[in-house]
Amino acid sequence: MFLNSATILDIPFSGGCQEEVLNKILDFEADSKQKKSLIIFTPNPEFLVEAQNNPNFKEILQKGDINLPDGVGLVLAAKILGIQIGQRFSGADLVEKLLSKGNEKKWTVGIVAARRGVVHESRRLVEILQAKYPNIKFVNLDDQKFQISNSCLPAGRVKFQIILACQGMVKQEKWIMENKDRIKARVFVGIGGSLDFLSGFAKRAPRIMRVIGLEWLWRGLQRPKHFKRIWKAVFVFGWLVIKEKLNYKL
Repeated sequence: MFLNSATILDIPFSGGCQEEVLNKILDFEADSKQKKSLIIFTPNPEFLVEAQNNPNFKEILQKGDINLPDGVGLVLAAKILGIQIGQRFSGADLVEKLLSKGNEKKWTVGIVAARRGVVHESRRLVEILQAKYPNIKFVNLDDQKFQISNSCLPAGRVKFQIILACQGMVKQEKWIMENKDRIKARVFVGIGGSLDFLSGFAKRAPRIMRVIGLEWLWRGLQRPKHFKRIWKAVFVFGWLVIKEKLNYKL
C-alpha cells in the first residue's frame, strides 16, 4: 500500500503523482481482503501551523494512512527541505476524481457536515450531487432519517465505499478518528468545503490560478474574513519551515 513517505514539521505526507495516489486508493477500496478502513487527510499549511500548537490534532494527522499535500506551500516547503512529497493534490481535485470513479462503479457515498451541517442546505447539496452523479447512492449522514435508522451504528446497516467529512480543519479529522470503527466504510476522507465547488455553492478559482498555485489567493478574495487567517498561515508556516531547515543543517 502506498503510504506516507516524507515528513514536514512532524507531519507525514505521501509522495507520488496524482494518478498513482488515486489508483492506490481505488485498489484499496476494491480489495476485499482489507479489514480496516483507509484514512485520508488533505493538510494544507494552515493545518501544520495549527498542529504545532495543538498536540491532539498533530497526533491525529500523524495517524492518517495517506496525507495529501493540499497547498503549493507544502510543495515549496518540500523543495526547501530537500524531501519528496509528490504533486499537490487538493481535496477538491481528489473528490472530483473519486466521485467520477464512484459513478462508474455505483458506490454508496456518505456525506457528513456539508454546508456547515445546515440540514436544508446539505440536503440541497446532496440533491445536486445526486443529479450530477446518478449512479452513486449519496447518503446525508446529517439527515434525521439516517440517524434514526442507523442509531446502532456498530451494526452498520449501510456499508459505504467512501465517507466524505466536511466539517473543516480539526473537526473533520477528529470526527473521522472517532467514527472510523463505528461506521462501515472502506475509505474516510476529510475534505473541508470541497463539495461546495462541485455543487455550485461556491465558485472555484480559475484554472490558471490553480495551476500556478494561487488558489489560496482566490479563496481569500472570495471570503475576505479568511484572508487575514490565510496570510498568517503563509508567514507563520514559512518561518516554521525555515527553522526546520536550519535544524537540518545543524
